[in-house]
Amino acid sequence: MSGPTPADLFLQEAQELLEQLEHSLLDLAGNPGNTDLIDASFRALHTIKGSGAMFGFEAVAAFTHHVETVFDRVRQGRLAADEPMIRLALAARDHIRRMIDSPGPDDEALAAPILAGLQALLGEESGAQAPLTQAPADQGASGPACPTHFRLRLRLPRDSMQMGTNPLLLLDELRALGTATVTADASAVPPLEDLDPTACHLGWTVELHTTHPRTAIEDVFLFVIDEMELQIEAQPPAAPSGAAQPGPAKSATKPANPAEAAEPARPENHNRRLADSVRVPAERLDDLMDRVGELVIAQSRLSQVAAASTDAQVKSIAEDIQRLALELRDSTMGVRTVPIGSLFGRFRRLVHDLSAQLGKDITLVTIGEETELDKTVIEKLNDPLIHLLRNAIDHGLETPQGRAAAGKPEAGRITLTARHAGAEVLICIADDGRGLDRARIRARAEENGLIAPGATLPDAELLAVIFQPGFSTAREVTSLSGRGVGMDVVKQAIEALRGKIEIASVEGSGTELTLRLPLTLAIIDGLLVRVSTGRYVLPLSSVEECVELSAEQDVRARGRNFLNIRGDLVPFLRLRELFGATTPADRFQKVVVVAAGKSRVGLVVDQVIGNHQTVIKSLSVLHATARMFSGATILGDGAVALILDVAQLVEYGQSRTDEFREAG
Repeated sequence: MSGPTPADLFLQEAQELLEQLEHSLLDLAGNPGNTDLIDASFRALHTIKGSGAMFGFEAVAAFTHHVETVFDRVRQGRLAADEPMIRLALAARDHIRRMIDSPGPDDEALAAPILAGLQALLGEESGAQAPLTQAPADQGASGPACPTHFRLRLRLPRDSMQMGTNPLLLLDELRALGTATVTADASAVPPLEDLDPTACHLGWTVELHTTHPRTAIEDVFLFVIDEMELQIEAQPPAAPSGAAQPGPAKSATKPANPAEAAEPARPENHNRRLADSVRVPAERLDDLMDRVGELVIAQSRLSQVAAASTDAQVKSIAEDIQRLALELRDSTMGVRTVPIGSLFGRFRRLVHDLSAQLGKDITLVTIGEETELDKTVIEKLNDPLIHLLRNAIDHGLETPQGRAAAGKPEAGRITLTARHAGAEVLICIADDGRGLDRARIRARAEENGLIAPGATLPDAELLAVIFQPGFSTAREVTSLSGRGVGMDVVKQAIEALRGKIEIASVEGSGTELTLRLPLTLAIIDGLLVRVSTGRYVLPLSSVEECVELSAEQDVRARGRNFLNIRGDLVPFLRLRELFGATTPADRFQKVVVVAAGKSRVGLVVDQVIGNHQTVIKSLSVLHATARMFSGATILGDGAVALILDVAQLVEYGQSRTDEFREAG
């Protein structure tokens, strides 16, 4: 497998930098005077510009350069980071991403209004395509009031070119600041026989006449300054260029050893963090998980062989293999998990844009961003969560006038929360809006024939009507809602992840939707059971308890199918009847009580075999209609066992309960 090209690495780095830039800009909107956020935005732009030029993305570098110039003025305190400026910067960020993802002939036309806006911010009268880097002579309080002569002596680290730094580009950036005379220093170049062609042996002396401040010069070397030798001397105004000076007016010296620097050793920790992490393509992690899954199956077969063996050494080896396989499984699953904050962060821009579009003041609060979830699950959660957030913003939150009339704060609030609950992750989307209008839901459901007129429904079942295909309570079709497409798609997407969605709402106070999702889609702990001659797996996270169904209880329950478990009536399903078993039932059958959300149901099986490490295999499209099963797994003897879909079974059991109550 060939490794990624330098261009691939730039594309990946650029995507991360653009995400960081978006987060910094959105934070800056709420805290416009935060210099750390301004510097973070500038650094992201500077890196994209430099890396883009280095790897052949000249158009990206040229456009980013204009945005960087504006942020340089913000850093100098000459421009304010107000809302119009941030909106323009976000539009520029989107255009940079578009140029990277799908460059096209219309890039210049799309960039023109953004560049015009940047030009207006700078207050310059030249065309939008003119270089925006030349600053007026008056630098304000943050820089010299007249042109200054600097003398620079610089030497890059020996491995700088191996790490992707191009010295010529750095020198060109210095020339862009003013009039520069560059002299190479070859005193450290070794003899030819000792010359390393990949190392940087040259140094340079630069005489620079510029109106820019010292910080602009330091920014040129922003990402190598901590490992290089750099001296910046401001020469007295009367001194001729290149003349020997009796002494520098002001000197900024960067020693070769960062530990000798007077400033904090920030780069040392930064480099250590870089050394502690390695980029791995997602495909390799998926391949590793597949191999671990095969290992778990082989280990299960070995354990079965060892159980039938009388050799103590074989049993000992099987136990060691089992322990190592479980540890490897947990480690691999840990590698695949990523903080859900990477997903939550994407929605800040969505809320920001929709609040401006709808004229609503909205605050997005995220809790539990450090909660980790399988990367595959996170990737498939993006679209469902976008649907839910758009509905909460459009349907749930009132206008500022409506909130004021209801005695609420003008700013609406949406809260995204994630937390672990056993082998599940719970994701909650809550708003403090108007809540669901049950009367309107019922009226529209009766109009569409989804429920019988006047039928008595539990509250949860009435609210669940909104997940029916084509259902919508919107009075008019807008760009965001009204077509009845969205909530049923959300429900299907969550169920495809073996999850479940729950809804709760208080009229006038808000709505909360809870997504219950498994930690991983690859390997689960299961309970292996037998029904007739077939073996099935139940996700262990859904199993509450196992009780015995005696012959007397079986006879008494005929026609009612309820068990009294510590005073609580629990409906149960006879899996033999569901699966059409023809063999005689075992004399002492077992009931496995499983739960999905707040609902429980018992599943009658012939035998509970025990725990089983379950490697999930998807069913083929030919079995898509088999709703009682969510997948299959391979047992230690090579046989296939189907994985039961607990959510579907609980729903079926509850419907049977409702039918019994209506008949009774």
